[in-house]
Amino acid sequence: MMFAAGFGTRMKDLTKERPKPLIEVAGKPLIDHALGLASEARCAPIVANLHYKAEMLEKHLAPLGVTTITEAPDILDTGGGLRNALPLLGASTVVTMNTDTIWAGPNPIAMLKHAWQPDRMDGLLICVPLDSAVGHAGSGDFLISETGLLERGPGAVYGGIQIIKTDLLQTIEEEIFSLNLLWDRILSAGRLFGLSYPGKWCDVGHPAGIELAEEMLRGAHV
Repeated sequence: MMFAAGFGTRMKDLTKERPKPLIEVAGKPLIDHALGLASEARCAPIVANLHYKAEMLEKHLAPLGVTTITEAPDILDTGGGLRNALPLLGASTVVTMNTDTIWAGPNPIAMLKHAWQPDRMDGLLICVPLDSAVGHAGSGDFLISETGLLERGPGAVYGGIQIIKTDLLQTIEEEIFSLNLLWDRILSAGRLFGLSYPGKWCDVGHPAGIELAEEMLRGAHV
């Protein structure tokens, strides 16, 4: 599941004529970087949720084999968007990914799939150490214990890719909601885990992030 419905307001003028996932980094659209990781990790089917300038994204993604679902009249946020797309995903355990991040290093989806243990995990999040989060000014989102269990607090940054079971989505009454609500329920059950990413990561959420990501990729010879 690729999240591609947002307005990209932090990108300012760059998103006046196109949606953020079509902004280019290192010569190709952000969403193509995400799609490359998903395809390399043999994810199928691949579904993207759309809203802002949905027609442009649909035209771009259709030839690439991506199934799209347009949210209207409102964006459903990450939790609501994932639940809305479940009939197309056709699975109770899915990979979700943000489409505004760039990775330099091993494929984070492949790492998650290798580490996934469904008998003890309901969610497994890729987390980036602060010193590997290029251009990130925050204090992090999660602390990772020695066993991989997560708790909220300053530490590693959620990298925007996870494997998660979706059954608990049906217990949430709101139509529009963040996946944070689902994480809270999994956290309370002691079944939310994290995996530390050994490479570099850049969140391209604002115009300066484009140059930072391209510099990061040049340094990694990608």
